Amino acid sequence: MPAYRFEALNAAGKSTSGLLEADNARAARAQLRAQALVPLEVSQVATADAAGRGGRFSRRVFSATGLAVWTRQIAGLVGSGLPLERALTSLSDEAEDPKQRELLSHLRAEVNAGSPFARALASAPREFDEVYRGVVAAGEQSGALGQVLERLADDLEDRQALKAKLIGATLYPAIVSLIAIVIVIFLVTYVVPQVASVFASSKRALPALTVAMLAISAFLRGWGWLLLLTLVAGGATLAAMLRNEAFRERFDAAWLGLPLVGRLSRGYNAARFAGTLAMLAGAGVPILKALQAAAETLSNRAMRADAMEALVQVREGAPLASALAGKKRFPGLLAMFSRLGEQTGQLPRMLDRAAKQLAAEVQRRSMQAATILEPLLIVAMGGVVMLIVLAVLLPIIQLNTWVK
Repeated sequence: MPAYRFEALNAAGKSTSGLLEADNARAARAQLRAQALVPLEVSQVATADAAGRGGRFSRRVFSATGLAVWTRQIAGLVGSGLPLERALTSLSDEAEDPKQRELLSHLRAEVNAGSPFARALASAPREFDEVYRGVVAAGEQSGALGQVLERLADDLEDRQALKAKLIGATLYPAIVSLIAIVIVIFLVTYVVPQVASVFASSKRALPALTVAMLAISAFLRGWGWLLLLTLVAGGATLAAMLRNEAFRERFDAAWLGLPLVGRLSRGYNAARFAGTLAMLAGAGVPILKALQAAAETLSNRAMRADAMEALVQVREGAPLASALAGKKRFPGLLAMFSRLGEQTGQLPRMLDRAAKQLAAEVQRRSMQAATILEPLLIVAMGGVVMLIVLAVLLPIIQLNTWVK
């Protein structure tokens, strides 16, 4: 039964609005009149499908953190024995965001109409990806929806925590670098020429460092705009080229070969792959379907291609550990834990342990790199500023010598 948004007048002539469920718009108006309301406007709630085609939703209803929180809430309600329809009703009533309330009303209407929860979620693919829906479907089929939702909430929260720590580790160096660039550009393009112009009338040769700094200053003032346009054009060209799958795969493969960021990217993607595969396999999703869904969560196209090749090998009868061991872009730790899981019959548990170890390693390396990078950036910034100051002071020292 679809949901409708309405605006109506009550007996006192005041405007009221809200949501209700009805078979069609006429039935919705009839319900309003039965409640002594005069309908002014009745419109069907747009689904997330319509949002993807430019409908009512201009942005995602759930952020990544919001989705994890909402999943935890509905997992708690369903796990405590509350029927799914009542859980959705409760969360819809408590939602403060109107768009979120509309989406939950739509899901509740789909469930009331007899659709499985996973199928109802499929009507909003922009909010709930294939992995999310696959886990929910497995939970419904196994009769343990509450437990599966709890596991899904854990996975979403762990993923967000890892991403937040990585962002936190890179945020300070990025801010320091940006401030350093702005300060240096200001000093070179404004301060250095102002000071150096004082000594231009002396008709004496300026120090080499000052001459070099003035040349850099003249270049930035004369051609800085062209340099900026070149950088923007280069970035736009790279972004356009990355839309080509073949180029994106080669670019991502080269990215994995970089000394530090490549290793972090490989560990992050491997942890995400292992965690998703563990969650899906633990929920009872068939291994081939779980492998495909886990592969599609990889942001690195080269590793995704390796995962899909491993899927082909598993489909042909190869063990998962052997298929992953042949893919050198995946850490050997993942293949080792997969082998232990297959030998002991505890594949989901072993994959989960592998995911946690890989995530911990990524976090440790990123924090270690940030700890080293922060003082290096400060020293580098101080060195550049010192050169600029010397370029300004050397003519003064030279002039003082001439005077004496």
